[in-house]
Amino acid sequence: MSQITLPLDWPETGDPTGFIVDESNADAVRHLDSWTLWPVHISLLTGPRKSGRSTLAKLFARKSGGQVIDDADLSDEEALFHAWNAAQATQKPLLIVADEPPPRWEIALPDLQTRIAATPKIRIEEPSDRLIEARFQHHFSERGLAMPQNVIDYLLKRMDRSHAALAHTIQLLDRHAYEQGRRITVNLAREVMAELGFIDL
Repeated sequence: MSQITLPLDWPETGDPTGFIVDESNADAVRHLDSWTLWPVHISLLTGPRKSGRSTLAKLFARKSGGQVIDDADLSDEEALFHAWNAAQATQKPLLIVADEPPPRWEIALPDLQTRIAATPKIRIEEPSDRLIEARFQHHFSERGLAMPQNVIDYLLKRMDRSHAALAHTIQLLDRHAYEQGRRITVNLAREVMAELGFIDL
């Protein structure tokens, strides 16, 4: 399974961060890689929880030397306003991370509203089948467990296409396999799908 080729040194599947680049996040990765070209020195990254957005933000900070404000929609608005101004004044990049952009992110402070409106916005989308498969393979290879293709095919036909569902599925498969000393099989996958409410046994 090939990943999207990008003109930057983001981690491959074997990286300990587990961040995998595919079409759901490639636009965000490209944007963060070109931070020197941003029209302002700030960008807003949004996306579902469990999507790897915080990992991507940390990788960006490491590469750019910039600052990250995670869960910005829960942060103090005055502090965020001053951080925006400081980034623009010092030309040191600032990446703001939130669940959603405005207007779904409700901002009360008018001056912050204006600045966020002028901020470039990028988003991580829900995972593709390719990313789901790669996440399964990466996680269980790191754990020294085989993840057969027929199990992945079974799961792809039944699970929700969301980062949250993927994380919960991996967590349950991992727990059953380790706590019960079981191999990952279609029967085990069927039990996990039932436990998550995707099928009835």
